[in-house]
Amino acid sequence: MDIQLIEKTNISMQLVIRGVDVPFMNALRRIMMAEVPSMAVDDVVFIENSSVLHDEVLAHRLGLVPLVTDLDSYNLPEKCTCKSEFGCNLCRVTLTLEAEASESITTIYTGDLKSEDPHITPVSDKIPLVKLAPGQKIKLEAYARLGTEMVHAKWQPVSVCAYKYLPQINIDEKLCNACEECVKICSKKVLVRDENKIVPKNTIECTLCQDCVKVCSSPPAINVAWSDDSYVFNIETDEVLPPERIVLEALNILNRKIDDLLGQLTTKNELLH
Repeated sequence: MDIQLIEKTNISMQLVIRGVDVPFMNALRRIMMAEVPSMAVDDVVFIENSSVLHDEVLAHRLGLVPLVTDLDSYNLPEKCTCKSEFGCNLCRVTLTLEAEASESITTIYTGDLKSEDPHITPVSDKIPLVKLAPGQKIKLEAYARLGTEMVHAKWQPVSVCAYKYLPQINIDEKLCNACEECVKICSKKVLVRDENKIVPKNTIECTLCQDCVKVCSSPPAINVAWSDDSYVFNIETDEVLPPERIVLEALNILNRKIDDLLGQLTTKNELLH
């Protein structure tokens, strides 16, 4: 397997992966979506809530707030040594909120949440939670834990996780008259005119729609195909984890699954013999 990094920011990453097949890519994608853990609010204790939002509605909003995740310092609750439904400082983080509107309507944001761990905080301070009218007050404790999307979508660490075949565009210069019809119809601006010929500029952006082939003269001078063992992988997060960490965690989980399967097959084979 060969991996080429095309583009990377703090929330997204684009890779070209060669030398693998569709089942591997699909397994990697599903693990990244459903089995890489992240932190989210799971329980909320309301001490006081005189806002217009019911406790359940506000608790739901808190649960959907993306939290910066530290996978090295915290355990999944089911794997923590405390074995407690209430959790401990190795598997739970407490966030508190105490706010009151005095003379005017006040919007309460995620920046008003106070975390006992400065490394586990909302990814943005500007996510609105509730509006308080004068005299209304909220006081609560929210408990965040690691979890996976298999239990609830709030624990999904990626907002975009998709792959496609790596496009391959070939232009026969003998058949191409540089009429530019293919350039005009391409919505991704993959094809450009360079002097007296048409050339592909950014092949990765091609969606394999074949529109350029359809408008080309007959026989078409353009051939749009794809590689059966090469893929463009796009990952985007909501900043709970860096994209490269999500990929590495997914690969580690996949390796553990393979090792577990091999171990079971070996044990079964020994029993049969």
